[in-house]
Amino acid sequence: MIQGANKKERSDYFRNFVDSCLQKIPQDRPTSEELLKHMFVLRERPETVLIDLIQRTKDAVRELDNLQYRKMKKLLFQEAHNGPAVEAQEEEEEQDHGVGRTGTVNSVGSNQSIPSMSISASSQSSSVNSLPDASDDKSELDMMEGDHTVMSNSSVIHLKPEEENYREEGDPRTRASDPQSPPQVSRHKSHYRNREHFATIRTASLVTRQMQEHEQDSELREQMSGYKRMRRQHQKQLMTLENKLKAEMDEHRLRLDKDLETQRNNFAAEMEKLIKKHQAAMEKEAKVMANEEKKFQQHIQAQQKKELNSFLESQKREYKLRKEQLKEELNENQSTPKKEKQEWLSKQKENIQHFQAEEEANLLRRQRQYLELECRRFKRRMLLGRHNLEQDLVREELNKRQTQKDLEHAMLLRQHESMQELEFRHLNTIQKMRCELIRLQHQTELTNQLEYNKRRERELRRKHVMEVRQQPKSLKSKELQIKKQFQDTCKIQTRQYKALRNHLLETTPKSEHKAVLKRLKEEQTRKLAILAEQYDHSINEMLSTQALRLDEAQEAECQVLKMQLQQELELLNAYQSKIKMQAEAQHDRELRELEQRVSLRRALLEQKLSFCFIPPTPNPQQIEEEMLALQNERTERIRSLLERQAREIEAFDSESMRLGFSNMVLSNLSPEAFSHSYPGASGWSHNPTGGPGPHWGHPMGGPPQAWGHPMQGGPQPWGHPSGPIQGVPRGSSMGVRNSPQALRRTASGGRTEQGMSRSTSVTSQISNGSHMSYT
Repeated sequence: MIQGANKKERSDYFRNFVDSCLQKIPQDRPTSEELLKHMFVLRERPETVLIDLIQRTKDAVRELDNLQYRKMKKLLFQEAHNGPAVEAQEEEEEQDHGVGRTGTVNSVGSNQSIPSMSISASSQSSSVNSLPDASDDKSELDMMEGDHTVMSNSSVIHLKPEEENYREEGDPRTRASDPQSPPQVSRHKSHYRNREHFATIRTASLVTRQMQEHEQDSELREQMSGYKRMRRQHQKQLMTLENKLKAEMDEHRLRLDKDLETQRNNFAAEMEKLIKKHQAAMEKEAKVMANEEKKFQQHIQAQQKKELNSFLESQKREYKLRKEQLKEELNENQSTPKKEKQEWLSKQKENIQHFQAEEEANLLRRQRQYLELECRRFKRRMLLGRHNLEQDLVREELNKRQTQKDLEHAMLLRQHESMQELEFRHLNTIQKMRCELIRLQHQTELTNQLEYNKRRERELRRKHVMEVRQQPKSLKSKELQIKKQFQDTCKIQTRQYKALRNHLLETTPKSEHKAVLKRLKEEQTRKLAILAEQYDHSINEMLSTQALRLDEAQEAECQVLKMQLQQELELLNAYQSKIKMQAEAQHDRELRELEQRVSLRRALLEQKLSFCFIPPTPNPQQIEEEMLALQNERTERIRSLLERQAREIEAFDSESMRLGFSNMVLSNLSPEAFSHSYPGASGWSHNPTGGPGPHWGHPMGGPPQAWGHPMQGGPQPWGHPSGPIQGVPRGSSMGVRNSPQALRRTASGGRTEQGMSRSTSVTSQISNGSHMSYT
């Protein structure tokens, strides 16, 4: 208030009153009661205050009208001074904007073609203040007539003179709204024709703008190429890792196969060594049996020779004793003639000798039979012992094979665990690498999207700045149009004022001319002031309207761009979430498939069905066939051994029957009765390999199972006892063994009902299916 008026016209009371009301600290300001007691309020006022206020208001209005009148006079004076130049300039600008050389502002008469751009409220004053710079921009545009640009959003289109001419010729709206005289058209054509020689010249601003656009394109291309390069690098890293892990897996599998092959070769070597050892044991056993048989025959022959010598000595003693008895009997009988005594004595001697010869012949026959029987029995015992040895060797071989099979299965299980651990570790490594690469890819995509958003916002701001820079030209053209309209209105009012003045001067007396002229002058001044006020109001309204339109359009573009960028960012996040979910689903599927493969491989390994490394996807039918073949091989091996041994026993028993020996005698008479009859004749046949081995089907201990069908309280299977049987006392054993009665009793009596032939036992075993098998 004080600054807007003359301070000298204000009293000290007023200034003091205002200063006290406008203190900075609210607590120091006076209250309303204190202000009512102020001297400015309590002082006496003159009675002419309202009259003075009315007069001062009239003077202020008159001064304002004079100011507006001088302003309108100045506009009319400028029009009178350079009217044709201004009109030519306006027409040229209208032509330039109508053709669209700048591409940002159209002609003044087309309000719909004004671009909708946003500008802040603070830029309105700068836009109005920059009106005088239109001539500089006009000169710059004149320099760019040879190569114009049309800006659309963020792209720049260069128009050559030929293209511009084509547009000017092909646009009827431009031709209708831009009439030109033939000299002016020819002047433009000659101007373009002269500028054709300098079509490559660019202004500094145009070159700078082109460089910036090229840098932006290069930045976008570099960003996209970097993203593609990163994707290729990620794929290469993943492929490199997969190849590395595959090579490691192949190497590990080869190492396991080599270990398994080495173990199999060692097992084969051990088995070959065991087979050779068994062959050597069989050959050694054959030699031992032959020596034992020879020793046994020699021992029996020696015993029989001793028995024969003893028998002959006893006969001699009996003969002498009987001879003495006969002589005593003859000597007691004296009545018998001597010749008769001699004849009777000779006859008795002959009878005794004949009887002794018969006894000797019988003894030799019994000894021969006994020798043949014992040799035959001894051979059968040797045959049974050899069979037992073969069974022990086969049992040892099969146990060795089973042990090797168990060790091989244990190694396969260890290799399976190792392969399983390595496969899970490789899968975990690949999945971690894939997750890390996806994370880096998504981070790069998000960074690129944010940079893209910033670049779009920067381009939009640059576009808005360009629109703001281009706005003063449009505002100046509109201002010139409004100015022209008000100049026309002023001209009309001036003509009307002159006509009214002439009419009033003609109709009024001459003495009143001065008052009429003064009144007309004041009326003209008032109307021109009103026109000036309307002119200022139209200019301000046009500026505010254009600025508001530009600001609203730019705000709308900013909102649209923000929504578009936000939507793109949301789409990118949704796409990345989808990729993550797909990767997690793929990882879960790979883990389930690996677990299924591992469980299937483990189940097939636990069945112990093959001797080779089972592939990841074996054929169950093939494995069953291999298992069946292995079982058939075991059964066939045992069956062939039993059948061969049965055939040998049957052939031996048939030969014994042909020679006149009974199978019952050969089977049931205990051969241990002769075990101590000669030196070195121990029970070798019961355990040729050094001790009783485990029976079939129980290699690691447990209740023994016989080959045949043992009976309660009966002898051992196949007539082969497992231990020595208590025989008769040694003193009476010779008599019993050497007497024919003992032989006859043995051949005709005893435990014959408990005997069982070898062929019967083997046949019953095969028919009942009691084959030897491992568990």
